[in-house]
This record gives sequence, structure tokens and C-alpha cells, in this order.
Amino acid sequence: MKVKCPICDTIDDIRSDSPLAKKLRNRRKHLYLCPTCSERIGENTKKRHATGNFRLYKEKKQDDPFIS
Repeated sequence: MKVKCPICDTIDDIRSDSPLAKKLRNRRKHLYLCPTCSERIGENTKKRHATGNFRLYKEKKQDDPFIS
């Protein structure tokens, strides 16, 4: 299966029977990132997280008293 990175526009081949290929076929909102872009984004995220200004907003879930 041929996939394209939306950031750097490189085209890679992945196995059609791999879990990643299945995820990309069945869930259209998932994007394929090439290893170089994925690594670069991960490093930049870790740098921003180390500054202390990076916040992860988690969904506030309300407890339902009827569900135990």
C-alpha cells in the first residue's frame, strides 16, 4: 500500500496486511507520518513539554450515579 506523508509529501510503501495499513483504511481521520516527520514532531513536543508552558487538556468526565 502506498501512503503519503502530508507534511513533507514523501511517498512510502507499507505492507497491505500490516495493522497500520488497516487503521489507515478503516479510519479516515488517521494520517500517516513518515518516520522523519514523526521523530521531528516528537522531539519538538518534548522540548515544549520541558518548558512548562505545554498543557494537555483532558476531557472532564462527570460521574454518572446510575452506572456503578
